[in-house]
Amino acid sequence: MDFQVVILAGGFSSNLVPLVSKEVPKALLPVANRPVLSYVLDLLESNNLKDLIVVVEGEDAALKVGGWISAACVDRLHVEVAAVAENVGTAGALRAIAHHLTAKDILIVSGDIVSDIPPGAVAATHRRHDAAVTVMLCAQPVSGPSESGGSSGKDKTKKPACEDIVGLDSWKQFLLYIAKGTEIKKDTRVKKSILCAAGKMELRSDLMDSHIYAFKRSVLQEVLDQKPAFRSLKQDVLPYLVRTQLRSDVSSDQNNVEEIGNGKDNMQNNEVVLSQILSNASLPSFHQVYESGLDSRKTHKCCVYIADESKFFVRLNSIQAFMDVNRDVIGDANHLSGYSFSAHHNIVHPSAELGSKTTVGPHCMLGEGSQVGDKCSVKRSVIGRHCRIGSNVKIVNSVVMDHATIGDGCSIQGSVICSNAQLQERVTLRDCQVEAGYIVCAGGEHKGETFARK
Repeated sequence: MDFQVVILAGGFSSNLVPLVSKEVPKALLPVANRPVLSYVLDLLESNNLKDLIVVVEGEDAALKVGGWISAACVDRLHVEVAAVAENVGTAGALRAIAHHLTAKDILIVSGDIVSDIPPGAVAATHRRHDAAVTVMLCAQPVSGPSESGGSSGKDKTKKPACEDIVGLDSWKQFLLYIAKGTEIKKDTRVKKSILCAAGKMELRSDLMDSHIYAFKRSVLQEVLDQKPAFRSLKQDVLPYLVRTQLRSDVSSDQNNVEEIGNGKDNMQNNEVVLSQILSNASLPSFHQVYESGLDSRKTHKCCVYIADESKFFVRLNSIQAFMDVNRDVIGDANHLSGYSFSAHHNIVHPSAELGSKTTVGPHCMLGEGSQVGDKCSVKRSVIGRHCRIGSNVKIVNSVVMDHATIGDGCSIQGSVICSNAQLQERVTLRDCQVEAGYIVCAGGEHKGETFARK
């Protein structure tokens, strides 16, 4: 469909410390012993989107990601890796690679998603409406808080701390309003012109921005050029385009806002427009009616694609999300793992070695070349490649990355043990994270701690 695909893969994300390191940037964090970026590439390939630009923050991270892509995707995909400065934000990253963008439309995908929602459907919606921007919205996750830094797995039924508030038209085709829940204190304020033209707006707090967008390149580049202070697609560019969608010039943004419930005179003045919109869903969109009825002003469309609730979607943007997605991909969403599960609903690599009276329960994964001693119990956990685990060890709801060593008598629950870390004998961890290469001394009991070099 003549889309260029840009994957924003980040770099060494601060909210994922100590899981990320100089050796493991965010894009290469393991989900069921595969880099999270591999799930994004597989999803795009399954939608026949194979010409990709992967944008990575920082030269060192870009070299790591590029090296992995060269080995993993040879002959499958055409991938260009572009390094940008660190901490420039998503808008800054696109500004830095603007010279690479030549297609009419750009599909932008976050590099930290694990999903089975087809991005091709977003592209098709975008083209069907000839939109300036199309946003994929999906149901809020029911697992742990997506913005939380904790990994305890508690409060799984609570809503995420930072919900999105979105306003949709009657037919759920157009995005009329968007804000983060934390920005809404008491009153919701929207553009009078948008509310008057649309007639009514449905406010939703059960949908979230998935960070998958289709942009008309000319509109995106105009905003990035004329608004150099914009750093974030979600927080700056997208709300700006939504606010200005009934104006002829996207570089102009007047503060014509009113609280919902005001502006009755404007509503009455647009009675003819409203009656045309509300009478029949087959009529043109409110943008077209607005253009024809109000001085023939040009508009741009901000559209939405709402994913089916049965689909799976998680962003790996916090330690809690890292725990959740590893659990889900070897559990209810195991169709995304790319592995074949045993009759016991787990994955034990043929080269792995299990000691006497050791059990590996359902929804577990034991990687290539790993060794587990006698009388161990592994439940709802992922263990990486070439790990060495002693005897009488209990591992529950945890992730153990490649080449980790765990001594005899250790108990690990709700924790992440990064690559090459070492737990000496009789260590007890609950809701902890251990940095790559770190040594936890014998005999300690720890809860809610992060082990990292200063």
